Amino acid sequence: MAEHVRERLFSLSNLDELKELTFESFLPRGRKGLGDLHATSIEMAFNQARIYANSLNGWLLLQGSYGCGKTHLAAAIANFAVGMGVPTLFLTVPDLLDTLRFSYGAEDTTFEARFDEIRNAKLLILDDFGTQNATGWAQEKLFQIINYRYINKLPLVVTTNLSLTEIEARIRSRLRDPELISDVRINAPDYRRPMDDMGHSALSSLDLLANKTFGNINERHDEGLPAQEVKTLERALKAAHRFAEKPKGWIIFLGSYGCGKTHLAAAIANYRASLGAPPLFIMVPDLLDHLRATFNPKSDVSYDRRFDEIRTTPLLILDDLGTQSMTPWVREKLYQLFTYRYNAELPTVISTADTLDKIDARIRSRMLDKRLCTIYGITVPAYYGATKKK
Repeated sequence: MAEHVRERLFSLSNLDELKELTFESFLPRGRKGLGDLHATSIEMAFNQARIYANSLNGWLLLQGSYGCGKTHLAAAIANFAVGMGVPTLFLTVPDLLDTLRFSYGAEDTTFEARFDEIRNAKLLILDDFGTQNATGWAQEKLFQIINYRYINKLPLVVTTNLSLTEIEARIRSRLRDPELISDVRINAPDYRRPMDDMGHSALSSLDLLANKTFGNINERHDEGLPAQEVKTLERALKAAHRFAEKPKGWIIFLGSYGCGKTHLAAAIANYRASLGAPPLFIMVPDLLDHLRATFNPKSDVSYDRRFDEIRTTPLLILDDLGTQSMTPWVREKLYQLFTYRYNAELPTVISTADTLDKIDARIRSRMLDKRLCTIYGITVPAYYGATKKK
């Protein structure tokens, strides 16, 4: 009987198609050229998954963007457990819901039997949580499965590219129980996306600003500018140094064109890249172009995947906010991006030539939260190069 259950769950799982996804085939430090911060994140997730596979104690939550390795680790756990004779069910959440829907008209089973089979599996692995069609029926079935396993302390692995704040409240409360859950966040880019030799994302334009460093910022002391104006640049420079050492919260640089905002933002990015943790540095108009490009039928990446890649990046540097065309679509996309990073408290650098009153009110409300954001207004005039001494 036990062998029959194992074979039944294995057939439902389609694990034959994932048999190559094992701990042995996983790169525990990620691909070559990945920065230390990303590589360490992958290694920690790999170690946690190995420990969990050997114990099957409690729940394991694997969070991260598309292509970061979540599914590989989840499948590795499943293949390891099956090899140890543990009846294991591995399903993407959309497939789980389809399995339940199809059971209503199935000849070989009933909905009740299939539902019981899923929620009572010795080990249940739910991959891609959050991609399902969130109908009332789907939400209720998922909650019933998760709540049943929560009450009975049955082993569960969940992978998701969502933050917990985006998950339905009842399920979120179960996934936040520190006595049951091991929460692992993988901060790594999509393995399928190309990166340059420095480990920069293909979306990043930092290579064009490689010469913008803290070492070559002109502090404008010899131009005869008012002392108060020079001090605004000095304060912003010191703040940028501190942020580069330990990115936390948001830092916002306001000022006219040529005042040094982009240099400071790029200096932060280049400093982090030199430590092996290249951020995503991107001008806001370019960011929006990258999102629009996904609507092309020939695009090799979906809009959801591209947007998730941007919003979940460990350090995002947005240059030139305010120069984009403010269509309703643009306003909504920027609001969604800022709100996600605000709720997740992800380190973010923003430069803008706009005054705060010109920024969308919803975004401005996030930027004015002093618990997370610090604003530095730079009032020196545009810099056109060193003045010649007579």
